[in-house]
Amino acid sequence: MTDQSAQQAPVAATTYPCGGCGARLEFAPGATAMQCPYCGFRQEITSNGRQIREIAFADLPTIARKPVGSIGSYVFVCQRCSARTETNETASVCQFCGAPLVIDPAASGQIVPEGVLPFELDRGAVRASVKKWTSSRWFAPSALKKVSDTESLKSTYLPHWTFDSQTVSDYTGQRGEHYYVTESYTDGDGKQQTRQVQRTAWHPARGTVGRAFDDVLVPASEVLPEQKVDDLAPWPLESAAPFQQEYLAGHFALRYDVEPEDGLTEAKKRMAPVITEDCRRDIGGDEQQVHSVNTRYSDVTFKLMLLPVWIASYVYAGRTWQVLVNARTGEVHGERPWSKVKIALAVIAALIVIAVIVILVAGHSGGGSTHRSGSSLHHSTPSSHRHH
Repeated sequence: MTDQSAQQAPVAATTYPCGGCGARLEFAPGATAMQCPYCGFRQEITSNGRQIREIAFADLPTIARKPVGSIGSYVFVCQRCSARTETNETASVCQFCGAPLVIDPAASGQIVPEGVLPFELDRGAVRASVKKWTSSRWFAPSALKKVSDTESLKSTYLPHWTFDSQTVSDYTGQRGEHYYVTESYTDGDGKQQTRQVQRTAWHPARGTVGRAFDDVLVPASEVLPEQKVDDLAPWPLESAAPFQQEYLAGHFALRYDVEPEDGLTEAKKRMAPVITEDCRRDIGGDEQQVHSVNTRYSDVTFKLMLLPVWIASYVYAGRTWQVLVNARTGEVHGERPWSKVKIALAVIAALIVIAVIVILVAGHSGGGSTHRSGSSLHHSTPSSHRHH
C-alpha cells in the first residue's frame, strides 16, 4: 500500500493552452486531436517518434523506479492559475480552474507507460450506453428504466501490465476411454430388462505441450475491484498508440500500485487454465485427468498500458449505483438493484412449469414401459501424440 505520509516535492503539470481563445485543450474522445471545450479549436496530436516496446523482464532491475510503497501524493502546480492540487493520480484536473493536469512521466517515480488506448466514446455515447444497460436488466425494478441520466461521469485511464511469454509444460495425467457393458435390471412391472451402461477405462498419460502467450492483461491498480475491471475485456490493444501526455489531457489517470513482479505472478495464474486445457487436448480420449503440470517460461516481456474507462454512477431509490464502461467498446458492467416482486413471480412461474412436467411424465409412465438398447460411441485418440 502507498505510504500516505510520504510526500513528494511539487511537480510541474503540463497544460495545453487553446490557440483560439487561450483557455485549455483537452483530448477529444474518438479523435486524434485535442479540442477546446469553449471555442471548439482543435489541435492534432503529432507523433513524437516513440514506438510501443516489449521490455525484457530480465531487464527490469535496470529500470529506474521507486517502490510503490515509497511514493506519496503528487502535488501538481497548475501552470494556468498556479494553484496546487494534491493527488495520487498521474493525470487530473485543477480543482480551482479546471485546467488539465498531466505529470511528466519522468517525474512520477514509476515506469513510464509504453502505450495508451485513447478514449473513443464521449459523454453522450456513455450516457446512451448506461441508459441501454439499465433498461435491459432483467429482474430490475421497472422504474429503473426511467433513469435517464447519470449523476457523474469520470473518464479515467486504468494502468494494466501486459505480459508475453513462451511456455513449455510437462504434464502427467490419465486418458479415459468409454466402453459399454450390458446390464440386467428389473423394471417397475417386475420384468427383466437389459440396458447399455457406460464405463470408462483409464490409462496413464504424460507429454509436453508448448504455447506462446501474447499480451496477457493484468490490472495494475487496486483502486477498482479486479473482477469488475476484467469484465470490461476484451480490449482492442491493436489500436493502442505510443504513449503521449496529450492523450491524458482533460482526463484522469491512475498510477499503478501493483509492482510488475506481482503482475507476472498473476499473469502466470491466468496462463495456467489455458495450459491445462492444452494438456487435456493432448491427452485425448473421451475424458481426461491432469495430475501435474510443470511449466517453464522463457522470453518473458512486459509493458505498461493505459486503458480507457468511464466511471459512471446513477441514482435510484436514494442510493448511488456505480457502473464501469469500456470507453472503446461500450461494454457496461456494474451494480444494479433487484426487484423482489419480479424474482418471486419468476420462481412461482418456474415451479408451475416443473409441476406440469412432473404431471405429464407421470401420465406417460403409467401407460407401460418400453425397452430401448443403447449404442456404443467411439472416439479416436489423436495420432500425433503417444501416451504411456
